[in-house]
Amino acid sequence: MAARYAIANTVVPEGAKAPEKVQLKIARDTALSEEKEKAVDAAKKEKVEQREGLKKRTQAYEKEYADHQKKLVDLRREAKLGGNFFVEPEAKLLFVVRIVGIIKLSPKPRKVLQLLRLKQLHNGVFLKVNKPILQMLKLVQPYVTYGYPSLKTVRALVYKRGFGKVTKQRIPLTDNQIIADKLGEKGLHGMEDLIHEIYTVGPNFKQAANFLWPFKLSAPRGGFKCKRHGYCEMKGGDWGNREEEINELIARMN
Repeated sequence: MAARYAIANTVVPEGAKAPEKVQLKIARDTALSEEKEKAVDAAKKEKVEQREGLKKRTQAYEKEYADHQKKLVDLRREAKLGGNFFVEPEAKLLFVVRIVGIIKLSPKPRKVLQLLRLKQLHNGVFLKVNKPILQMLKLVQPYVTYGYPSLKTVRALVYKRGFGKVTKQRIPLTDNQIIADKLGEKGLHGMEDLIHEIYTVGPNFKQAANFLWPFKLSAPRGGFKCKRHGYCEMKGGDWGNREEEINELIARMN
């Protein structure tokens, strides 16, 4: 029983004999009060355990991130000492931002943008790097810009502009319980669990990414350069793959 349900406290005057129905009511309320106390205590205990578990997992995640960065630095140094080239690991995570509105948009790109959940200007979503996604991005290349977000960028987006999809409603992520209620069965009980699952593209990435409502970003401070041209063109523009440079754009839009 939830703590928010109030239970009536029926008081019989001293020396008066309560009718049978009132006695039954008092007995029922007493049983409900005991059940409520037990439920509230169990919920408190579970919440404390969840917070402790989340704290330990967060520390483990921080160690994992630091170890990964240290390993990359060591491999780069080793390659440099041996006179070789170090090939950076392939990115697993994409962040895609829509930079064009709906005017003069043909049906096929419109449908692809809808499938990618990019229905409005300056909407952004996390996607897994795989062949189907890359093929879809080719079809909408002139209307989006994308790249490989860093841990700092993922964390800033989720903490500042993170909204969850709860019963088809856009709910701000103000409490870990919102995440636990929706993704608890997947082992995600808080913000850091969600960020870790997104950044590392874990086994429950699909559920975690779909739980997050598409990010509604602001227009970038300083504006775009030229939306008609690609980022990799000689003239310079905005649409297309920016790789790690997407972090600078998100910082201006967040």
